[in-house]
Amino acid sequence: MPKPVVPEEKRRRRRPTRSGTVLSERLIVETALRMLREHGSTGLTARRLGLALDADPSTLYRYFRGMDDLTLAIGDALIGQALAGWEPAGEWRRDLREVGLRIHAAYVAHPQAALLTTSRVTGRANELAADEAVLDVLRTAGLPLADTVRIYHAFIDQTLAFAALDAASLALPSAALHADENQWRSTYARLPDDRYPRIAEAAPLLAVRMVTSAYPTALDMILDSVEKQLGCAPSGARGTARPATTDLRPPDGRSSQGR
Repeated sequence: MPKPVVPEEKRRRRRPTRSGTVLSERLIVETALRMLREHGSTGLTARRLGLALDADPSTLYRYFRGMDDLTLAIGDALIGQALAGWEPAGEWRRDLREVGLRIHAAYVAHPQAALLTTSRVTGRANELAADEAVLDVLRTAGLPLADTVRIYHAFIDQTLAFAALDAASLALPSAALHADENQWRSTYARLPDDRYPRIAEAAPLLAVRMVTSAYPTALDMILDSVEKQLGCAPSGARGTARPATTDLRPPDGRSSQGR
């Protein structure tokens, strides 16, 4: 049988670490996120995390069953960052679009953590809150239960899939990322139009679009499908602005690369 979950206040280390820090789940997760950002997934071990926290590695197991449990907590923390401050506005399309963009942006801001967590199901509080919110928006919009689940499935998986794809690009070394992006301005832009006529005519647009994330466009395609099913007025009539391109950039300014 799995071990029963012990509330954090009963697991918390009573004494500060050698540097005077009192450990908590939140501090451990935040430190792990920093280590992932700086060193990648191979740099995140219990020993290194203990050193970063100035604590014995065994102390971590007061808070997490193991490194995999910590991984789930990291994923849930990213969802929590995405939902922070969000409140439904009561307009289904606007609400779903904002939730999707927030979740995608939260993962892209932490590409190394995204690679570890986008395929995981945490079952933790923030994930449950996000799932409940999306299902509620769809049901309140008037969709039948079966269609709600079908669309929820596509919405969540698409959001996480694009987050993983864009994160994988951002996790590349800068030189490799820039080399990939430059292909659209070098190789593709110089292809002969007699052999590659469609690429040649699209090359200027491809050079602009393909170095940004395609997620906003794909998200709007799902929302258009839902809107059609609901028989709503065209999105423009509802005042939903949809930019032609969206360049989602994490704090370090590196672009997420579309494929």
